[in-house]
Amino acid sequence: MSVMDKLMEGASAFPGALKKGQKVEGLVSSIGKKMVLIDIGAKTEGVVTGEDLVEAYDVLKDLKVGDKTEAYVKFPENDQGQIILSLKQAADENRWSRFKKLMDEEKELEVSGVEVNKGGMVVKIGDIRGFVPTSQFGEKYLGNMDELLNKNFKVRVIEVDKDQNRLIFSEKMVSDSESLAKKGEALELVTVGDKFEGTVSGIMPFGVFVTVNVPMKDKEKEGETAKVEGLIHISEISWEKVEDPNVMFKVGQDVKVQVIGIDKTAGKLNLSIKQMTDDPWKEIEKNYAVGTKHTGKVVRIAPYGIFVNFEKGVDGLIHISKKPADKEFAMGDKVEAFVEMIDVKARRMSLGVVLTEVPVAYK
Repeated sequence: MSVMDKLMEGASAFPGALKKGQKVEGLVSSIGKKMVLIDIGAKTEGVVTGEDLVEAYDVLKDLKVGDKTEAYVKFPENDQGQIILSLKQAADENRWSRFKKLMDEEKELEVSGVEVNKGGMVVKIGDIRGFVPTSQFGEKYLGNMDELLNKNFKVRVIEVDKDQNRLIFSEKMVSDSESLAKKGEALELVTVGDKFEGTVSGIMPFGVFVTVNVPMKDKEKEGETAKVEGLIHISEISWEKVEDPNVMFKVGQDVKVQVIGIDKTAGKLNLSIKQMTDDPWKEIEKNYAVGTKHTGKVVRIAPYGIFVNFEKGVDGLIHISKKPADKEFAMGDKVEAFVEMIDVKARRMSLGVVLTEVPVAYK
């Protein structure tokens, strides 16, 4: 068969004109330092060159002449009549599949710390960036993540989401691996009502993550502990209303908690701080009987009234309709009020203002 016949055969075999961004498949025919040629069945071979060679390193290092590979058309035809191909997208897909494999096989890899932010640490491996959330650092680095900046450390992959471009790692699954391996056994030893000392491992708008050390009760493991993570929901932080857990806690802080629930399926504990103190509303009808007077402090001003705090977890509302016309309230003001009504179930107290001056109409 002549050269012309081969060209004609290739042209007839190739399905239509190439388009930019089109995915093609071919055989690697040549690998050089500055150029890779791929036979995609067109009139001429496709060329991978320049920056595309650098970006496709992950793919190229595993390729040899004769291998089948996928590529994407960068330019259907350049000034020299060449078909310019890119392996970048194929390289990206290869990277995602590699991280997915590492996650599935529970293997460790080494990353480098790049930047610390409120949620955790940005890390990189080669030219790929990922993220280690604050809650995924082991006890050694809780509150001390800065120690890992510009340093290499080992992690495990815990989330791979190509569509969202999310690559999430865990450091504690490496550094706390032995203790975490005993988590299932430890959960069997925990009962509702147990109290532990723990370390804040993460802070979210909805609550605080705490890692507790559960003592192993087996005689052969006497003195050993297992790490179990739990969540203090924002409603279980205090008998008072908590707006932002970040104001009250910091990562690495030691806290005392009580177990109020055990989720063995998820391997987590539901924790509480407020349950370790008495509910101030337990004796509310006795301590704040209807008609009694009390001195409190203005803690919140709403369009419908003024909230007055008397003690931790005990607030009452002066409805806007009960506010004296000549009286203005400001945050922190001391207020003498009397209890008009108590709804224990709803934890609501309605207040009236104790007048310190005789109204003008009665003088």
